[in-house]
Amino acid sequence: MWLGILIAITSGALMSVQGVFNTELTKQSGIWMAAGFVQLSGFALCLLMWLFSGRQGSVGTLFSVDNKYMLLSGVLGALITYTVIKSIELSSPAKAIMVIVTAQLLVAYLIELFGLFGADKQPFESKKLCGIVLAIIGFIIFKI
Repeated sequence: MWLGILIAITSGALMSVQGVFNTELTKQSGIWMAAGFVQLSGFALCLLMWLFSGRQGSVGTLFSVDNKYMLLSGVLGALITYTVIKSIELSSPAKAIMVIVTAQLLVAYLIELFGLFGADKQPFESKKLCGIVLAIIGFIIFKI
């Protein structure tokens, strides 16, 4: 459990730093060029990691997944890059990331509550709803 929490903290920190990097990169190169470079450099790293880590899976396995809509995750990645850049550009890193994380929490809870996209369906828990409401209140306090 603690390893999962540590990895999640690392992920959140990396996403915040990446958002600021992407926003600054956009100022000098344009949003779609920056977003494209981010995706391309990410692809290059993934390819290298695949080559040096045992080569689990192949391109063919991608196209044999049960739910083809899952292949849209790359498109979602490009849209995420764009929306993070724009939200930081239009507000500030802290405010943008706080709203992003709150939205992630809400959508993730709805996904598990209704068992969407193959996720295990979970029962409603009022304490989780209270946690989301507290996160929203936290944003309101932070913004003031």
